[in-house]
Amino acid sequence: MMPAMKTFPRFLLLTACAAVAFATVTSAVAADKIRVLLVTGGHAFERPQFFKIFEDNTEITFKSVEHPNPKEGPKPDPMHPLLKPDAAKDYDVIVLYDMWQPITDEAQGDLVNLLKAGKGLVALHHCLASYQAWDEYAKIIGGKYWLKDRGEGSAKKPHSTYKHGMRFTVHIADPKHPVTKGMKDFEIFDETYGGFEVKPGVKALLTTDEPTSGKTIGWAKTYGKSRVVYIELGHDHLAYENPNYQRLIAQAIKWTAGK
Repeated sequence: MMPAMKTFPRFLLLTACAAVAFATVTSAVAADKIRVLLVTGGHAFERPQFFKIFEDNTEITFKSVEHPNPKEGPKPDPMHPLLKPDAAKDYDVIVLYDMWQPITDEAQGDLVNLLKAGKGLVALHHCLASYQAWDEYAKIIGGKYWLKDRGEGSAKKPHSTYKHGMRFTVHIADPKHPVTKGMKDFEIFDETYGGFEVKPGVKALLTTDEPTSGKTIGWAKTYGKSRVVYIELGHDHLAYENPNYQRLIAQAIKWTAGK
C-alpha cells in the first residue's frame, strides 16, 4: 500500500501542472485573437448567416451591439458608451454593418478620437448611408451613399441607387494589398449601389464593370492613425456564403488591426 500512497500525490501534481499549462496556452491563444466590436441596426439583414462569418473566423473574438429599434420609442444608443476610451480598450477593430442616423455630438467626438488614436475600422455595405447629416463620417469611411437629392438648379445631383439580385464580376484592383492579397477576380450574386460618392485619395481595392454599380466598390484609407476599409458587398446570404466575401472581411479585419 505504501508505494501507491506515494504515487497518488505525484499523479495529482502532474495533473495540476498540466492543467496550469493548458490554461496558460489557452489564455495566450485568446489574447492573440483580434477583438472585434460588431455594430448593427437600422437595416434588416439575415442575422444567423451574417454572424456566422464572424463565428467561423478563428482569428477573432467579437462582441455585437445593435442600435435601438425606433418602433420601441426613444432609447439611449448602446453603441455610444462603447466609444468611450475605457470601453474601447476591450476591442481592436470596429466593424460597421449598420445604417443609422442619430448620433450625438459627444459620440461623434468619441469616435473621431478613437480613430485618430489608431482604432481599426471596417465598414460594410449599407453603412455607407449612415449619418447623412454628419459630414465627417463620409471623410472617415471614404464615401457616401446619398439617400436624397442634393444641390439646386443645374448643380442638382440625384440620390444614389440600388438594385437587388445582380450577378456580376468583382475585379481585384490591387492584388498586393494585404486586404486583397492572394485573391483573384470573382463572381458574386449581390446588391449593387450606383451614384454614390467615393472620396479622393482612397486606395481602390475592388472594382466592377457592372452598369448598375459604381466602379470602385471597395477601398482602403487612413483616418488619423486608423486603418479603414470599406467593402460595398454584403446584402444577404448569397454574399455572406461566398468564400471570397468571407476572405475579404477576414483580411480587412486583420489589416485594420495592424496584424
